[in-house]
Amino acid sequence: MKSSTCIGISSMKPCCRILISYKSSSFLGFSPPKMNRSGISNLSKSLSKVVDRRRFHSYKHIRSQIVGCKCVVDLNRRAISVSESSWGQARVFAGSFRVDKGRARGVLVIPKVASDFRNHSTSVEPHVNEKNFERIYIQGGLNVRPLVIERIETGSGLVKEDNTGVDVNEKGVNTDNFKGLNLTEPKIEREVSEIDKEAWNILRGAVVNYCGNPVGTVAANDPADKQPLNYDQIFIRDFVPSALAFLLNGEGEIVKNFLLHTLQLQSWEKTVDCYSPGQGLMPASFKVRSVPLDGSTEAFEEVLDPDFGESAIGRVAPVDSGLWWIILLRAYGKITGDYALQERVDVQTGIRLILNLCLTDGFDMFPSLLVTDGSCMIDRRMGIHGHPLEIQALFYSALRCSREMLTVNDATKNLVAAINNRLSALSFHIREYYWVDMKKINEIYRYKTEEYSTDAINKFNIYPDQIPSWLVDWIPDKGGYFIGNLQPAHMDFRFFTLGNLWTIVSSLGTSKQNEDVLNLIEEKWDDLVANMPLKIIYPALESDEWRIITGSDPKNTPWSYHNGGSWPTLLWQFTLACIKMGKPELAQRAVTLAEERLSADQWPEYYDTRSGRFIGKQSRLFQTWTVAGFLTSKMLLQNPWKASLLFWEEDYELLETCVCGLSKTGRRKCSRLAPRSASPGR
Repeated sequence: MKSSTCIGISSMKPCCRILISYKSSSFLGFSPPKMNRSGISNLSKSLSKVVDRRRFHSYKHIRSQIVGCKCVVDLNRRAISVSESSWGQARVFAGSFRVDKGRARGVLVIPKVASDFRNHSTSVEPHVNEKNFERIYIQGGLNVRPLVIERIETGSGLVKEDNTGVDVNEKGVNTDNFKGLNLTEPKIEREVSEIDKEAWNILRGAVVNYCGNPVGTVAANDPADKQPLNYDQIFIRDFVPSALAFLLNGEGEIVKNFLLHTLQLQSWEKTVDCYSPGQGLMPASFKVRSVPLDGSTEAFEEVLDPDFGESAIGRVAPVDSGLWWIILLRAYGKITGDYALQERVDVQTGIRLILNLCLTDGFDMFPSLLVTDGSCMIDRRMGIHGHPLEIQALFYSALRCSREMLTVNDATKNLVAAINNRLSALSFHIREYYWVDMKKINEIYRYKTEEYSTDAINKFNIYPDQIPSWLVDWIPDKGGYFIGNLQPAHMDFRFFTLGNLWTIVSSLGTSKQNEDVLNLIEEKWDDLVANMPLKIIYPALESDEWRIITGSDPKNTPWSYHNGGSWPTLLWQFTLACIKMGKPELAQRAVTLAEERLSADQWPEYYDTRSGRFIGKQSRLFQTWTVAGFLTSKMLLQNPWKASLLFWEEDYELLETCVCGLSKTGRRKCSRLAPRSASPGR
């Protein structure tokens, strides 16, 4: 495969080469768009001049440059350059976070009522008839005072944080979920524990440099591992907790570099057996390699070598990579205040490419995203093909991120309308058909089948005998969860932890459903947490089910790896969900449990057995996202207000454009109205 000179984007230091070829010389697969101010006329006149300038001024100065450079490295230099432990140390001692007053995007704050929310938005009214939408909303105008945090590490190992200037209780801010949390306590002194210091050393030791700049972290950095396979690569999904740990610690450079370099990889050609997938596909991972410079045996250059699934086990495209990239892009802007990155032409184009790939019309009758088995964190055959909950929750989150970040103009108004349409339909679909509790299971138990009618109750022709015997006794009287998958005549009743946590984080579920999910986890703590948080799936596939569904996968044996293994990296997502729902003590309980074992066990990737007592039989040690998930959880618990930058509350504007309201049939009341009445969402 021939290598080509890479694209060097303005505001970045010149990069090296990317070890892939491309189809056309146009930037990101497109001719550079012509930028003008004509799109401003489509915006409501009530938008402030500050928002106008922020949204459009940068295009005058953005110039996409194609720059080729060669980074000559020493003959004995390793292919992956791992930074020293002192990398980024300067930022540990002093960092700041600032939200400019009057910016269209600030701290995520949700008004208590819809009318107050609309006071902070401006309406744009291009009529998009083919999508049945009348209005597109741009969120903005929030009065958020500048936020400054100063960290001083003293010789005694204490970190002082000055939160003066923080006012999280501005008019219209919903702080109901933070009852009992002191969000504005000034001058907090906390001791940095030995396990925290060890975790930071491991995380910094996993950093990979590309031409002298940090671009990510390897999946695992076990010095005793003689066959790392692809664990020495930078995975997009794996890097997310690492990125959050760095961002929460005031270190944004590595995250920015990661976002821009993976964006470069997105637009290049990827081929498997003479077939190329969509241009918006993000790689699952990439590696920094050293190759001879122009045939020389003494000089080498660094190149980026991505994997879009053509080298992966099973050759499955990573559907979740693009979704995680969008989510991380929003988090970067929220935490650092650097919204200029989101507004760059190349970044806006990257977002649109991912969305176009996800929103492409097909044969599917459902608003959920149709994927193959193994296309997300569960990247081996586990019977999740179809419409798995994890993908739907990440898809919904990415759509909400994009709705905030996309610049609205003539070129994007139809895309924004399509996003609104899909958000509304997907929200109804998941809340209505994926939710189960004791009452719903009893309803399924009494289903009639073979109904042919638009008013059918059993719309998916689910046979009552599909209800597994374990579920009848397992489901608590109070609490519920979202099932793992839904297809015609098929419901996957397994509990998928990541998907359920992200329905909470993104508000894909109603407030009552979100609360019930945490109630179920607390009630079934011994099953879902036990000795190590948290089970990726419950229960495990065993006996004939395991042989048929996994194909007798020796790595996914019962209660191991993806088949009921315990994954510490899920800890940060559990913490985020608990803080959002006002239950930080539940997250603290899980963090304390993990802290007792992770360091002693050398930070394993996963744990085996029903109760998570054993280190996984094929688990890598010094797994980076185990370390990063632990650190991120602790920082979120120490600074709960930062969690509000990473989750979403109910979007009341979507209630008003609900697709269910367009129907003239006898359909039941939409479940999205439940948050206002606090009634169950069915």
